[in-house]
Amino acid sequence: MRFSGNHEGEKLDCSGVRVSRTAVVASVVSAVCVAVVVFWAGDVHATLGDSDPGRFTSLAFGLIRTLANAAATITLGALVFGALVVPAQDRRTKLTAQTYAAVRIAATAAAIWFATAVVAVVLSVSDATGQPVDVAISHLPSLMAATEEPKAWLITTIAAGLVATGARMTLTWITSVLWLVPALVGVLAPVIVGHVANGAWHDVATNAMVWHIPAAAVWVGALVALRGYLRHSPGTTSPDEVIERYHRLTTVCVIVLVLSGGVAGAVLVGPANLTGGYVVLLVIKLAVVGVIPFLRARWGARRPLGVELVGLGLVLAASTGLTHLVPPAWALSRPSAQDTVLGFKLPDGPSATELILGWRLDLVLGLGALLAAAFYLAGVRTLRRRGDSWPLGRTATWVAGCAVALVMTSSGLGRYSAGMFSTHMVAHMALNMLAPVLLVLGGPVTLALRALPAEPRVWITALVHCRAARVVAHPAVAAIVFVGSFYVLYFSDLFGEMMRFHWAHQLMNIHFLVSGYVFFWLVIGVDRAPRALPHLARLGLLFSVMPFHAFFGVILMNKQTVIAEDFYRTLDLTWMPDLLTDQRLGGGIAWATGEIPMLVVVLALLHQWARADRREAVRFDRAADNGHDDRLAAYNAMLAELSGRRN
Repeated sequence: MRFSGNHEGEKLDCSGVRVSRTAVVASVVSAVCVAVVVFWAGDVHATLGDSDPGRFTSLAFGLIRTLANAAATITLGALVFGALVVPAQDRRTKLTAQTYAAVRIAATAAAIWFATAVVAVVLSVSDATGQPVDVAISHLPSLMAATEEPKAWLITTIAAGLVATGARMTLTWITSVLWLVPALVGVLAPVIVGHVANGAWHDVATNAMVWHIPAAAVWVGALVALRGYLRHSPGTTSPDEVIERYHRLTTVCVIVLVLSGGVAGAVLVGPANLTGGYVVLLVIKLAVVGVIPFLRARWGARRPLGVELVGLGLVLAASTGLTHLVPPAWALSRPSAQDTVLGFKLPDGPSATELILGWRLDLVLGLGALLAAAFYLAGVRTLRRRGDSWPLGRTATWVAGCAVALVMTSSGLGRYSAGMFSTHMVAHMALNMLAPVLLVLGGPVTLALRALPAEPRVWITALVHCRAARVVAHPAVAAIVFVGSFYVLYFSDLFGEMMRFHWAHQLMNIHFLVSGYVFFWLVIGVDRAPRALPHLARLGLLFSVMPFHAFFGVILMNKQTVIAEDFYRTLDLTWMPDLLTDQRLGGGIAWATGEIPMLVVVLALLHQWARADRREAVRFDRAADNGHDDRLAAYNAMLAELSGRRN
């Protein structure tokens, strides 16, 4: 894996020529595979009872989708490559030449992504409605309003445009990292409303794709950026470290891809015939992903880079083919209304046994909670191996916070929260108030700064103290988002609309957790916030939001109309006929459970305040004993100045 000397430099130059050839080969492979799938599949729309927009539209949409996906993955992966793979001394300063090159690759890819996404909006309307392209263009607004995938492509267009414009003007590491947010949104949007969002178990398939798509994007984009790095890096710079980092990063991506792809594939295939075209494409995709690590182990670091690019081109084509074909599971049985909306059935009421034992692991928040607890415990173990101590109370509160998030999203409570307003309010209050309180008392940032190597510590410090973090953690912003989201969500049509889609429900839960974490970070967080507040200001901030929570619960208990009535009627839960009574129960839960965490926060804040005063008193006494009393010296200086003025 060593690259040194003139001979190796010549190989790097030669690889620069091979990059373009390899890219052409990968593009041709992708285009041919998409064309074969489209023409081999024939009229897939008839299976679903839809009209066929024509083979030209299907082929054009397949090719445009493949190009858009390739550009999207290069955008996201190149940003990650520049942010995490390329070494840098200080991540808070200007971009290095190598990082800037990766960001420019992302900007160029994002421009292509934007252009193809604009075309994909029109073609997706034609494909989803079965209308020719000219009809889709003439009735674009009304047809878009009736279908979900074109709306997702519109969101992707906006995200790609933002990244293309912003990345081209980016000169700092922090800004390049922040562009990952719209890039991630744009990459995920068309996928989470596609095939995985329909039918039974679609909640599991959608959650799996939330892991699958970013992992694929990071792998593809990082590979393209690495090829550019090897071609243009200065001769004095050894690429060994960069290649090693790339391999570590993409090894994680391979594991995530195989596991998440297997889960999503199992849901979409179901107990169907395992010899159909859909299954063949899925097996090819997973096999190509899984074989690349073995090629690396056998051939070393150089040759597999080109092989990976061609292989990933085949993977992208297979993914496009899978989105064109009808999943076999759809033909097995007609999903019920609950399967269509929730992804699972709720045939009976929430008994104690069902709430305790009826687990359905949430692959986003539930699995995320397990991983957060595992990484935290690994950090504590690292400190103890080094001979350093870490408070047991912080570990206990962090693990407890992760446990709350796991239970509220993956247990029977999590399942019934999707169909009952009262149970939803239990999960809401726990995710928004109880779990964040426990998590901020764990001090994860402080632990990371003590346990991680030097460079990740610089990354964390730069992110925590950047301008964006200061805006988000501003007391006024945090308080308004924390309290205002209750009223905006539940006293408008937004709640009913979001509950119809699994991805929107997930986004709602993530918002509850993050907004609560930011607010309580400012009030009682162990980690130093971007805007440190004195204890009296923290107490005032806490008291300022307490009445709004109580008032919210009272409004719910006295409200005479049902919130999101159409959504709950669609589920047709025969064992819960009185929606208004259940809603009033949810209001009582919001009022009662909101006060208990607030009381805990007040006690924790007063305890922290008292400890801070004791530390200050000890410091003052120590300084006085040593004859270095700054406050006494300042007082004497003031008296001397006054005495001099009188004279």
